[in-house]
Amino acid sequence: MRTSPKHQNPATIRGLYDQPVKENDPFYLSRIQMLDNNACSDTGVQGTNVSFQTCKDQVFTLESSMAGAGFVAYDSPSAVSISSSRSPFSPHGSQSCLSDPRPSPENTYGSPYSGSSVVDDSNKLKHKLRELELSLLGPESNTVDSCNGCFITGDHQAASMASFNCAQLVDLVPKFNLKQILVACGQALHDDDMLTVTGLMHVLEKMVSVSGEPIQRLGAYVLEGLRARLESSGSNIYRALKCKEPTSSELMSYMHILFRICPYWKFAYTSGNVVIKEVLEYEGKIHIIDFQIAQGTQWMFLIAALAKRPGGPPSIRITGIDDSQSNHARGGGLHIVGQRLSEFAWSYNVSFEFHDAAMSGCEIQLEHLKVQPGEALAVNLPYVLHHMPDESVSIWNHRDRLLRLVKSLSPKVVTLTEQESNTNTSPFFSRYLETLDYYSAMFESIDVACPRDDKQRINAEQHCVARDIVNMIACEGPERVERHELHGKWRSRFMMAGFSQYPLISSVTVAVRDMLKEYDHNYRLEEREGALYLGWVNRAMATFSAWSIRKGKCLERQNISNVSPFCIWT
Repeated sequence: MRTSPKHQNPATIRGLYDQPVKENDPFYLSRIQMLDNNACSDTGVQGTNVSFQTCKDQVFTLESSMAGAGFVAYDSPSAVSISSSRSPFSPHGSQSCLSDPRPSPENTYGSPYSGSSVVDDSNKLKHKLRELELSLLGPESNTVDSCNGCFITGDHQAASMASFNCAQLVDLVPKFNLKQILVACGQALHDDDMLTVTGLMHVLEKMVSVSGEPIQRLGAYVLEGLRARLESSGSNIYRALKCKEPTSSELMSYMHILFRICPYWKFAYTSGNVVIKEVLEYEGKIHIIDFQIAQGTQWMFLIAALAKRPGGPPSIRITGIDDSQSNHARGGGLHIVGQRLSEFAWSYNVSFEFHDAAMSGCEIQLEHLKVQPGEALAVNLPYVLHHMPDESVSIWNHRDRLLRLVKSLSPKVVTLTEQESNTNTSPFFSRYLETLDYYSAMFESIDVACPRDDKQRINAEQHCVARDIVNMIACEGPERVERHELHGKWRSRFMMAGFSQYPLISSVTVAVRDMLKEYDHNYRLEEREGALYLGWVNRAMATFSAWSIRKGKCLERQNISNVSPFCIWT
């Protein structure tokens, strides 16, 4: 078995990278290294391999490549450990609060994985697996170590498990499709039914493929998450991941592929620019704070638009925030972004200044933002807040702390783009179903834009999308950094922080619809509850909304001396 000759600690890249006006700057997603390996011996077909190894530093290596028949073959794990990165749209709590089990009124796009028929099918499948278990292992097969989820290894069980092979399982469940088996496997893991989990994983190994249909490609990475969760837990899962990172140019090319074939980041950029231009169009001094600056390409389009303003352009200052570990994807620090934007602004005769804050959003304090008197301020939050740990993860609650910090700056407008998914405080199985539903739609949207055997598309999914899926399935506590919330929850957070929703003008919808003409007709756009929803077929994928400071009025306390006026929100 071949493994990577060079391993590095994973960098937590902050976000998806955009496409510049004249360069190929891609769409960020996290990275996972996959290498060629031998085929599954019982299929006789060249395939891809995911290897789980036992090393003194607990190395977990995801290995695969596009192969002739596209099957993914998995060696049985002996130990595994995985580490985290940031969101495909983009990057915590052992004491996570359980979400309300009732359907959220905000989620009108129902998950097809949460229906009772699918759960019933998974129960039937588990029943068939139980019958096979009894026939192979006997009644004593219930003997499982409940403390660590591992089988108690005796001579009899070891011999019996040797006969628990893929062929029998595949023959046993012919009428169940891949989607049903994925659901059943997640349910069994949730129920600590480890024998069923092991059996279903053997079945999944024969069904998933990184170059197959969307559900097969998703299944390959879901299987990684299931194995990681089975073999590790808590903070150990993501701490020992060792991956050979692609070079900066390779990673940029993978990101560019996703940026080009998917509209998710263009949705954020287009919507944000239209709103910010409307709000700040007649201001003399503009300051934009971007909490996920990436390559800064979004602001090139805004600078060009403001340069044509009647009466001359404003002076523009941009503060770019980005984790210093993003340097690898960008090929350098934030000074590269600043230089590029400065040269672009100069070409349009726009007075420009760039300030960088190379740190994560959790580290940002007021003094890092350098807001100056007389500036009209806009704050941009594209696919970044879901990486901030909230009250379910830490008493520090950086998610709400950051909103309070932004409000204290008195911005003219705040733009928010987030994935429309509910994985923050959901218990494991609910989060698992939501992950299947959301990423099924994403893989389908990618599928219509690229051939299934396209090597670059495979690399982009492996190095960019796969890791987010593994993080949501395998990790708990602070190590789970992919914590999405529905728009209704974001609205509640913003309103509690003292914001009110900024009404979207019709030109925002018009601009996004024009942008979507470049993409497949199955993308949908809907405006409701003051927000824009971007969807794929009947699944909401992302939302955009704009916010302003809620105005208050001061009321004098009556009949009380020496007391300052106080404000109430109106």
